[in-house]
Amino acid sequence: MTDVLGRDIKFVGGVGEARARLLAREAGVRTIGDLLMRFPYRYIDRTTLRRIADIDESMESTYVQIRCRIVGRSIVGEGRKQRFVAEVTDGTGSAELLWFQGVKWIEKRIELDREYMVFGRPSFYRGRLSIAHPEVESIEQALSRKVESGYQGIYPSTEALSQLITVKGMHNIVHNAWQIVAGDPSAFADPLPEDIRHRNALIPLREAIYNIHFPQSAELLRAAQYRLKFDELLGVQLTIQARRNERHTRGNGFIFPRVGDNFNAFYHTKLPFSLTGAQQRVIKEIRADMVSGRQMNRLLQGDVGSGKTMVAFMSMLLAVDNGYQACIMAPTEILARQHYASMCRFAEGLPNVRIAILTGASKARERRAALEGIASGEVDILIGTHALIEDRVQFMNLGYVVIDEQHRFGVEQRAKLWTKNQQPPHILVMTATPIPRTLAMTLYGDLEVSVIDELPPGRKPIRTYHYYDSARLKMFGFLRQEIAKGRQIYIVYPLIKESEKMDYKDLYDGFDSISRDFPLPQYRITVCHGKMKNEDKEAAMAQFKRGEADILIATSVIEVGVDVPNATVMVIESAERFGLSQLHQLRGRVGRGGEQSYCILMSGDKLSKDSRARLDAMCATNDGFELSELDLKLRGAGDIHGTQQSGDAFELNIANLATDTQIMEVTRNEAIAILDKDADLARPENIALRELRDKHKRRERIDFSDIS
Repeated sequence: MTDVLGRDIKFVGGVGEARARLLAREAGVRTIGDLLMRFPYRYIDRTTLRRIADIDESMESTYVQIRCRIVGRSIVGEGRKQRFVAEVTDGTGSAELLWFQGVKWIEKRIELDREYMVFGRPSFYRGRLSIAHPEVESIEQALSRKVESGYQGIYPSTEALSQLITVKGMHNIVHNAWQIVAGDPSAFADPLPEDIRHRNALIPLREAIYNIHFPQSAELLRAAQYRLKFDELLGVQLTIQARRNERHTRGNGFIFPRVGDNFNAFYHTKLPFSLTGAQQRVIKEIRADMVSGRQMNRLLQGDVGSGKTMVAFMSMLLAVDNGYQACIMAPTEILARQHYASMCRFAEGLPNVRIAILTGASKARERRAALEGIASGEVDILIGTHALIEDRVQFMNLGYVVIDEQHRFGVEQRAKLWTKNQQPPHILVMTATPIPRTLAMTLYGDLEVSVIDELPPGRKPIRTYHYYDSARLKMFGFLRQEIAKGRQIYIVYPLIKESEKMDYKDLYDGFDSISRDFPLPQYRITVCHGKMKNEDKEAAMAQFKRGEADILIATSVIEVGVDVPNATVMVIESAERFGLSQLHQLRGRVGRGGEQSYCILMSGDKLSKDSRARLDAMCATNDGFELSELDLKLRGAGDIHGTQQSGDAFELNIANLATDTQIMEVTRNEAIAILDKDADLARPENIALRELRDKHKRRERIDFSDIS
């Protein structure tokens, strides 16, 4: 950027000292360059005049512009309730203009029987059109005013900003800033080489900046948006692909050349079921990493019940067969214990595989055996929770780390496992929360990604139904039928206790009503929630798993890691309270046996548009990746599970990960091609690209890409 873009914002017409301080504090805008790189998030079309007769309630969320005559004016009310009312007509109908603030000021500027251009957001009260606090301009002023564009940008604002700078005021400030820049042709020099611009049909950067603020047509606005998104995502992808290249060239990974006795014995004689094609493919991908000489950093995505645990166990056998230790870190005690039970069962008959567990709740004897065993090398596989990252946990020869449900750990927690060995171990991070492809390309683009996209044979798709509260008796009747077949049921609530702030079903009230509808001792009920002691939670879950309870009433504490094949019904109360990914995770607690399973979504009668879309989507598909794409569109990238952890998120100014998939693909391919020719962006023609990349580097304390 040139000096003109670095000029203090206070020198722009309409700003001054006070507004400059406000813009710096509220929006981070300190220079002309900052201001012009802050783009409108939507636009008002000021080229269209509406007839009052044509304005209806469907336009309440938009802005309209009318040319009308003042036929009446009055001040109504007293004191703070005083308001100014102007009656207007355009010959096709009449409307009311209202001002609740600045009454004396507006009274002096609105003249009876004079024509004005009125601009604002319409609303209707008892069928009457009114516009509150509109922009009003005499028709003479409107016709003489020279405008840069017929589209007026609406800029991001805050409560403090909007009180001092109106929508129109901000538009005028940006216009004044552009007038300063217009005299300097070197401002906004284009960072992209001509061949990239030509290949992707991109307009010049300066033209894009102008048309993002003052679109000369709808087509030029689209071209400007595409160009600016392209630059932003190219900067992101240059960062990601440079890191990937750097990691690939380091070559500092353990080499596991052998497929030894443990792996072969398990695969040929102990495997309890045939691997799916997807599981076989992923094991081959992991195996290729382990012999490459590079440290593996692989993300394994797989829907609930897809067999990720089996892949993790078999890949850990590869480490053990090559003389290294392996560990798996799970987010909860329940899930760690479940992994321990499963892997001990898998390892029966494999005399050279010794497994231990370490959690925060481990008794002294269990803890001592685990710590001594891994330090001496007697333990080959350690399974645990956050306890694995404690300083006293010292491995003899850690070569392979598996992190389950990785989004539940902060990046600093994951990084601590890095220090357990002088040479970094191979890393596999697993998630049953499907990550949308666009998000994975951005947040995990510097990792290898494996996907298990098949369910084991014999699994039946879960049938999902949405019931309103009025159908509760029908739902209870269905539960009785399932229990009569010998099945078990989960009922999940969003709250433990009743809340004054949120009108949602709560666990305690649910327990009372269920107990009344399913009277003891005919039906056996147990309860599990996050505020219970660990041992009480474990006892409740163990009781349900042993079949000693017909119904488990719980909060979303059971979202991850509970495996009860006999449970065939998941009832989710106040389902509108949950996000799509959480609903999908909860649904995944059933359907783990051979019987037909069901998920019942209970909700109140009044649902928002987004809530209805989520529940409809759950009923329409069991595909977690399809649901994750919809979740991204509904909630945006910043809210998706796990993306707000330290070091994970890029700050995007104009691009949208939910909708800009195609641009993401294009910029990824361009970044790879650029770095293949000039890995350090050191060539003179790539200096501007290097600056573009550096603008989009993640603000990290350590290089988290190395530890997934």
